[in-house]
Amino acid sequence: MLKNTKKLNLKILRLLLIPTIAVASPFFNKIYDAKAGIEFQWDQDSGFKRLKWYQTENQRKFRNKIYFFLRPSDRRADLLKIDLAIPKTFKSKLKTEKINLCKVQIGGFSSKTKCIENIPADFEIKNDESSSKRLFIYPYSPIPSSKDSYAIVLKVFNPKRTGLYQFHSYGQQKGGSASSYLGSWTIVID
Repeated sequence: MLKNTKKLNLKILRLLLIPTIAVASPFFNKIYDAKAGIEFQWDQDSGFKRLKWYQTENQRKFRNKIYFFLRPSDRRADLLKIDLAIPKTFKSKLKTEKINLCKVQIGGFSSKTKCIENIPADFEIKNDESSSKRLFIYPYSPIPSSKDSYAIVLKVFNPKRTGLYQFHSYGQQKGGSASSYLGSWTIVID
């Protein structure tokens, strides 16, 4: 009689425990969902330099704030002008009021990424029919090649299409007559 009671209790426990675990497991997977830090670069030769970036939202058609970082190692000299090539496939409306240049605190495990000080600058958007849109940034005073990090901040709605979008940056250095390549950012929209 005691054996039958134990078997019956075990069967009831299985009957109640297994469906509970099966139903609850998708919720626990969402909590521990980790995103891999993989970046894909089209041109892998030594002429291309990966730059760091951060975005607040990577879902399509969501409001997003994208930080394109210019760290001290990315700048060899003071920058007089920055040219940002925006891919043609990144179909999002850009407004100069929603673009900012600032001294930035790059976040990490215990701190958030945020602008510390706004850098006054003029912004100009040009649409090239052939390749991409261009954003020209003219700071009122040169961006120094100090130990501070700077960022170009875009407040946009993500495009409708998912994919990888590669932004290229060029900068005119103090004492130089032409813009030179600074690096590239690869943004992911899911």
